[in-house]
Amino acid sequence: MEATALVSPDHLWSAQEVLVRSSPVPAAAGVYGWHFEQPPHPDLKAGRLLYVGIAPRYMANRTSTQNLRKRVRYHYRGNAAGSTLRLTLGCLLGLELRRVGSGKRMTFGKAGEATLSQWMADNARACWIEQSEPWDLESQLISQLDLPLNLDQNRHNAFHSRLKELRAQARQRARELPISS
Repeated sequence: MEATALVSPDHLWSAQEVLVRSSPVPAAAGVYGWHFEQPPHPDLKAGRLLYVGIAPRYMANRTSTQNLRKRVRYHYRGNAAGSTLRLTLGCLLGLELRRVGSGKRMTFGKAGEATLSQWMADNARACWIEQSEPWDLESQLISQLDLPLNLDQNRHNAFHSRLKELRAQARQRARELPISS
């Protein structure tokens, strides 16, 4: 089954391996998974699959330019406004979420995002499988596996309410702070 390639992959890829010019991540559609050498929260176990995502997202009547390479690389070095995984990890690690720009976007600021990128480089490992229509497989994986860092379609997970509350608290605090530049 395809889940095996994500749950027990032959290789887990580090930021150092993924972010090179000749990245091993294919520029194709598929499902990606994240494992962590150190968990982002004490209630979670290290060394196992904690999150899955897809590229591109299913969008009726619209073409996405996203692919596995773009998404995995963005998760490693992007910001919380464009990565649910980064938003979740930063909240779990206690980084301060801030409104930026016009105040609609939220990130951990330049220093916080750098801290998160370093934490991910040290602890996060990615794997992936190519899949032409990955949204169906993502739904199956979330319903069948224990993926505590996924919120969407995952209310049944024991960590769901805790994670949802942590993210809501971080957003509320960010709304009470001045907008960062």
